[in-house]
Amino acid sequence: MKLSRPCVLLAVLFCVRSLPAQTAIEQLQDLRKQAHAAIAAGDQKKRIEIVLQIQKLVHNSPASLETLAQAYAAVGDDDKAIAALDQLADMGQADDEMLQAKDKAFARLHPLPAYQAVLKKFAENEKPLSHAETAFVLPDAKLLAEDIDYDLHSKSFLITSVLEKKIIRVAQDGKATDFARSPSQWGMMALKVDAPRNRVWATEVALDGFTSVVQADWGHSAVLCFDLSSGHLLRRIEGPPHAALGDMTLTREGNPIVSDGDGGGVYRVEGNTLQRLDRGDFISPQTPVIDPNGQHLFVPDYTRGIGLLNLSTKDVTWLAQGGAKPYALGGVDGLYLKDGWLILVQNGASPERVLLMQLDSTLGRIVSEQIIERATPMLGDPTHGVIVGDSFYYIANSGWNQLDEHGVLLPGAAFTPARIMRFHLK
Repeated sequence: MKLSRPCVLLAVLFCVRSLPAQTAIEQLQDLRKQAHAAIAAGDQKKRIEIVLQIQKLVHNSPASLETLAQAYAAVGDDDKAIAALDQLADMGQADDEMLQAKDKAFARLHPLPAYQAVLKKFAENEKPLSHAETAFVLPDAKLLAEDIDYDLHSKSFLITSVLEKKIIRVAQDGKATDFARSPSQWGMMALKVDAPRNRVWATEVALDGFTSVVQADWGHSAVLCFDLSSGHLLRRIEGPPHAALGDMTLTREGNPIVSDGDGGGVYRVEGNTLQRLDRGDFISPQTPVIDPNGQHLFVPDYTRGIGLLNLSTKDVTWLAQGGAKPYALGGVDGLYLKDGWLILVQNGASPERVLLMQLDSTLGRIVSEQIIERATPMLGDPTHGVIVGDSFYYIANSGWNQLDEHGVLLPGAAFTPARIMRFHLK
């Protein structure tokens, strides 16, 4: 649709509330600079001190554990280096370069039995596993499918396309038709269907550096509202500058909450404005989900784990882990909640996974996990999903892993059709 249509309302206002003196993004940037300076100065003790601060900031993320192991290895503390890697393995993670003996940071550790035991765990974590089945295969291999939701009235799925800059409607048999196109010719990313109000909310994002988007538009985002029946564009709300509004959920009242994966903000649509809900605790927030009481927002941060944002006070607590087993909570793109279980689509982990995590009665602590799919040839880069009745449908083999940072196919790579997988929730 063209923005000159009478039904289109262009709103360029957004509200940014006061942030702390230093956001989590700024804290991480400062610590990384200090760590690089310590390495350049040959001060390994200072390097370990800074890396431990980073580990605390990002809540013991897998990446921070590996960085810590490298720092300990550099000073010859083999026991602490291996202990950090062993904790990484206990999280269900792996490192291909270490498995292939290509990581020079740990070359000296390779003959040690304890290090070999860690590699054995890594290899076990990378074994393909799946309890899902293919629901249908998308007919167009070049979509770069990103988000998915379900329209109960028409019994069809709506799916966003980043490269073809549109939303498609897909029937249960896999037959696809165009639903709507990006008004700005940007990639279509987040998507939520509001069937009671006959609305579809989505975002269009001019991804920074993507050659498929006009360079002058890079770093711009907008929230869009379409008519569910016709696909006509009803509203367009411009996002904050230098933002990537790539993920979304809806409140009970039908108001979108969107997250900025680049700038760290979480925003709620109120009228024709975007109102910031957080104080800068997030580094790269992804798909949020509202708790059953509507008081807290689960926010998966690609870097820091899963935070619980109090929508009244803006305070953030971080999902706790029960028992002796550590859990890998970084790299989560899609997050969903059903009957006390979180469903995670984790494409920023190694290996990439789709999994269930059971919460305790307070919904504030993880007590167990179950793998839905891991490291299978058809999984590729999974992105988002949707709960339909007692099934969870998710996008597998989206195509993101075939692209470079400019959205161009890697040498020797080729697009293959994305799959919509189905897992029966029990």
